[in-house]
Amino acid sequence: MAKREGLEVSVALGDAVKLADTDVVAAYPITPQTHIVEHLAELVADGDLKAAYIPVESEHSAMSACLGASAIGARTFTATASQGLELMHEVLYIASSMRLPVVMAVANRALSAPISIWGDHSDAMAVRDTGWIQIFVENGQETVDNVICAFRIGEDRRVLLPVMIHLDGFSLTHVIEPIILPEQSEVDQFLPPFKYPLPLDPKKPVTMGAFGPPFIYTEVKWAQEVNLEAAKAVILECWQEFGKTFGRYYSPVESHHSEGAKVLLLTMGSLSETAMVAVDKMRGEGKEVGLLKLRLWRPFPFAELRQAVKDAEVLIVLDRALSFGGPGGPVCSEVKAALYHETKKPKVIGFVGGLGGRDISMSGFEEMINKGAELARTGSEREFEIFGVRE
Repeated sequence: MAKREGLEVSVALGDAVKLADTDVVAAYPITPQTHIVEHLAELVADGDLKAAYIPVESEHSAMSACLGASAIGARTFTATASQGLELMHEVLYIASSMRLPVVMAVANRALSAPISIWGDHSDAMAVRDTGWIQIFVENGQETVDNVICAFRIGEDRRVLLPVMIHLDGFSLTHVIEPIILPEQSEVDQFLPPFKYPLPLDPKKPVTMGAFGPPFIYTEVKWAQEVNLEAAKAVILECWQEFGKTFGRYYSPVESHHSEGAKVLLLTMGSLSETAMVAVDKMRGEGKEVGLLKLRLWRPFPFAELRQAVKDAEVLIVLDRALSFGGPGGPVCSEVKAALYHETKKPKVIGFVGGLGGRDISMSGFEEMINKGAELARTGSEREFEIFGVRE
């Protein structure tokens, strides 16, 4: 029977990697990711996880080691954050282009400067075009569940793509929560052994990721795009099967009190739970407000988003990253693009907030919803508002 116990989310994440029977972990420590790989190192050292643990000299080397391990058919995991993810950046494109299903946990943290160890989504948004599947979680249970799902999704022969699981640094990674850890037998039944169809073999040498002249490069990139879009069906299938097996269901866009809501707030990550409390309070006061939580960032869930907002009059989008000199936040700009051709759509209002770990309280979300609804009614010359800034 599955156990429910109080665990630090980073430790529980490491336990999920162990339950997945991972073969190789290559990682370099960086705050606030460190507890994840420290725990995995302990599991390997104690013999609780039969895996190769590769302590490398940088995050660039960590991802490079993951490429080699995955290419020979090993189930491979790593974790990083912020500047470490940026140091990996060039190698991320190679993992997705070469169809290597590495799973990586990103403990989201603000990018410098100034130096910040606290969480926002600037690192996640900086890598949104690297070709990885990207999934956001908001609590410890979702973290454990989606790490297990990530291996099954990425390793599916119809997908063969790397997967990032995004969890907010400190506000989630270092929090102790009651978490259900499934039994090993349950995970073994849900997650089949990894059998890479084209493993590197010295007896049958091949070239991977070789030089691509102009006449072929576009064809390769288009094939990669088609495959990433097609992966969505497998993601939905996996989440459905996970729900049948473990009783917890996930979807690309999840709602809370959205039925009949004229004003919707869209969030991502751990702040969604605070936003839920604010929405509950406002609904109790008779206000027609609701919450949408964007879980699947790549591939982007166009159809699900359009369906979720079709009856709303106002959609308020909270970004936790700023697109400097652009239309505000990357999530809001993509939401607007997704709704551009819809004949019936809400007025979209963008806020950027929670940068560098700056808190947004329940009352802050109430203020954001009220202000967003007012801006939609009166109109605004600005494309977006930075929430809570001292002007």
